[in-house]
Amino acid sequence: MKGFTAFLQSMLSSLRDLLPIIVVIGFFQLIVLQQPLPQLGTISFGLLLVVLGLTLFVIGLNMGLFPIGESMAQAFARKGSAAWLLFFAFCLGFGTTIAEPALTAVASEAAYVAAEGGMIASNESAMQDYASGLRLTVALSVGVAIVLGVLRILKGWSIQRMIIGGYSLVMVMTWFAPPSIIGIAYDSGGVTTSTITVPLVTALGVGLASSIKGRNPMVDGFGLIAFASLTPMIFVMAYGLWLA
Repeated sequence: MKGFTAFLQSMLSSLRDLLPIIVVIGFFQLIVLQQPLPQLGTISFGLLLVVLGLTLFVIGLNMGLFPIGESMAQAFARKGSAAWLLFFAFCLGFGTTIAEPALTAVASEAAYVAAEGGMIASNESAMQDYASGLRLTVALSVGVAIVLGVLRILKGWSIQRMIIGGYSLVMVMTWFAPPSIIGIAYDSGGVTTSTITVPLVTALGVGLASSIKGRNPMVDGFGLIAFASLTPMIFVMAYGLWLA
């Protein structure tokens, strides 16, 4: 009974999180457009599924991904092997990114548009190669990003300088990269911060910072996601320059 009550509370919390967007859509549909909601029953059922899915997702994060990410980071810190820790960080960044559904969707759409625009051959093989190359490029970039983030935690480097330097490089590369790849590069930085990557990477950073003497989890444990958003822009523009 206690568990069921906690589940209902989680569902109410999820509904509360979704309430602003529900109010916005309802306001513009009913007040501004002055049109009734089409298929109200279907929409209501779909909304219920969204609330249920979000609730289960959050519960799953708290029960599974966050604990295992933190425990593995702490275990590597106790083991004292920087090489294995960095290798794990790269594999984690690469593996979670290559599995991102959002990245798969963006890469497929980019390949289709590139074929429509005549930038690549308009056949299934060429589009598949383009999409696969884009996914691998982004996944490699996130792997490198997590390694840099872990090194920052280990060494105590300034995140401000690293982020400013990274975005300065992005600005410079934007001048030289093909216009057709710039928008994809910028969007690639966003799709890496999605449902799979964020929980595990955040747990890794917090767990590692909690295990190292002299590191503050609030100051040093966060910031890995910023690197995961930054490096894909650099790598994808480099990928575009290489294709050009």
